[in-house]
Amino acid sequence: MAVSLFDQFMSPTYMGIPLLTLALTLPWLLFPSPSARWLNNRLLTAQGWFINRFTQQILLPLNLRGHSWALILTSLMIFLITLNILGLLPYTFTPTTQLSLNLGLAVPLWLATVLIGVRNQPTAALGHLLPEGTPTPLIPILIIIEAISLLIRPLALGVRLTANLTAGHLLMQLTSTAAFVLTPIMPPAAILTAALLLMLTLLEIAVAMIQAYVFVLLLSLYLQESI
Repeated sequence: MAVSLFDQFMSPTYMGIPLLTLALTLPWLLFPSPSARWLNNRLLTAQGWFINRFTQQILLPLNLRGHSWALILTSLMIFLITLNILGLLPYTFTPTTQLSLNLGLAVPLWLATVLIGVRNQPTAALGHLLPEGTPTPLIPILIIIEAISLLIRPLALGVRLTANLTAGHLLMQLTSTAAFVLTPIMPPAAILTAALLLMLTLLEIAVAMIQAYVFVLLLSLYLQESI
């Protein structure tokens, strides 16, 4: 039973071709691009309003140097939200439940923020490893602790996104299985379970958007420390 539950998180293949590539490409095809040949519709207007509001929110704590990351952070936010929400549809695959993909996104971006800090302000970047006023006997221990906390940041980014989506998907599958099993046996209990499944679905949609926002927000905070 446990194996069948976790089968949904395996990377599917069709005729030996991994479908992960298709799942990563599909979100970009769903967003309409504005054209000079036709007027903006409601979808384009809402899309532009959301992107502008999100960009303002993300760039608020950043100085002018960090504004050059606006395109990367906004694109990553929209990409993660679309992947997470599309994974809630039946017979679909959620790439962000794969730790390898999340780490593949987190590690290069985190490393870029670290390298930017070392290049622009090396003294301040190294100063984060040792708080001011530290007693001399504690200096080696604190340097090791701060270095570990710095190196664990990309792992925390990837594991947070993977764990939240995996837990939500598992809970939804367990609840839906219980609803199907209880339908011929106890119809009232099946109705209550189906109502619970509906609420879990709404909660998982919110979690999908919130986790994508948290992923990008933490990256912006790491960037703020380096510029």
